[in-house]
Amino acid sequence: MVQMDKVMMVYENSGTVAANGIDLVIEDGEFVFLVGPSGSGKTTIIKLLTGEVRASDGEIFVNDFNMRTIKPRKMPQLRRTLGVIFQDFRLIDDKTVYENVAFAMRVVGASKKEIDERVPYVLELVGLEGREKRLPQELSGGEQQRVAIARALVNSPSLIIADEPTGNLDPVKSLELMLLLEKINELGTTVLVVTHEKELVNSFSKRVIAIDQGTVVNDGMGGYYSYGIHE
Repeated sequence: MVQMDKVMMVYENSGTVAANGIDLVIEDGEFVFLVGPSGSGKTTIIKLLTGEVRASDGEIFVNDFNMRTIKPRKMPQLRRTLGVIFQDFRLIDDKTVYENVAFAMRVVGASKKEIDERVPYVLELVGLEGREKRLPQELSGGEQQRVAIARALVNSPSLIIADEPTGNLDPVKSLELMLLLEKINELGTTVLVVTHEKELVNSFSKRVIAIDQGTVVNDGMGGYYSYGIHE
């Protein structure tokens, strides 16, 4: 579960108020879109949830970890409960599809037996069976993003955060990717998709949290346009 109570984030070097009293709760098993214009605070929320930055004030809990007081030695435990998908994929160029996904398990100390059992299952889940030995440059953009999703999934996180996951994909591949994330959600994983793509959000009947100028301006079911956000 994710809980943010009256969260403030002011960047000291610039004085920018990136989060201005944010209150929100994402329950286990939900699928949520986080939307808003550029500079609205979406990226800051991701950084707060993953522990990249600490809030100036307020309370944040992610999967039972208190993000205001979490000790550095506990950060690896937190991050094992999270899977993060980036717009630019961040794959290792000289490793195969299989090796890229297996690497995420090796980092957390998984055994070879665990890797041999889990990686093929996850690659099949995201539709990459038969491509295990290919390098990233031998894949399409959509396939590379599926590798990134497999890597995010392989350690069985309870929450997946997808940061503009369709930014480098065409509309057809974007829809396929969102359907895959929906399937993953139906298997029990909480999914938070951060995006500015209105048409994609409007294609799904999901909860939408809209933010602007560091504040939640609407929260509920409905399309992006219904929230009156102005670019």
